[in-house]
Amino acid sequence: MKFFIDTANIDEIRDLATTGMLDGVTTNPSLVAQSGRDFIEVLKDICATIDGPVSAEVTALDAEGMIKEGKTLAKLADNIVVKAPLTWDGLRACRALSSEGIKVNVTLCFSANQALLAAKAGAAYISPFVGRLDDIHIDGMELIEEIRAIYDNYPDLETEILVASIRNPNHVKDAAIIGADVVTIPPSVLRQLAGHPLTDKGLAAFMADWEKTGQKITG
Repeated sequence: MKFFIDTANIDEIRDLATTGMLDGVTTNPSLVAQSGRDFIEVLKDICATIDGPVSAEVTALDAEGMIKEGKTLAKLADNIVVKAPLTWDGLRACRALSSEGIKVNVTLCFSANQALLAAKAGAAYISPFVGRLDDIHIDGMELIEEIRAIYDNYPDLETEILVASIRNPNHVKDAAIIGADVVTIPPSVLRQLAGHPLTDKGLAAFMADWEKTGQKITG
């Protein structure tokens, strides 16, 4: 499974990139607004920091506008993926952009039928939002299971399942068990994946015992 980080904070991206765990980045207008920086400059910095895909979202609502903005964004760097909403205009834009070799991440997916439409439109990625479904008492992971089953039924569909709206480490684990291709994770949740109280307890015990020996590892 690939790990993308869901942020526009360049410091977070640089820090986590050094771990070797980061395969890509997703952004959206809200995340860029939080950075307080120019949208285009943020994207250029991110693309220069990592080699993996960087999702950049269009802001137009009509297909023509999405296509125009998508082509502009795609020119910023070779690893830009244009992010478009799952509307009929978004699907039209996805078809047009993907037919020109521009990768598209279709976002705001909340049903298996929507995911099927996105795949038929040529989406490189589909982004189902599991956390937002959980918020309204619908099991978001059931949607991932449905999409995985549908895509596996039709090998010609090459769209990758990019699980979004991740809220906790269990979302990551469940997505991996189901067989999602990618999860896009807030930095705080990605850091939580390495934590476990028994790891902390065991390390403390090891270090206490080592301290008692009075020894040091020197070169």
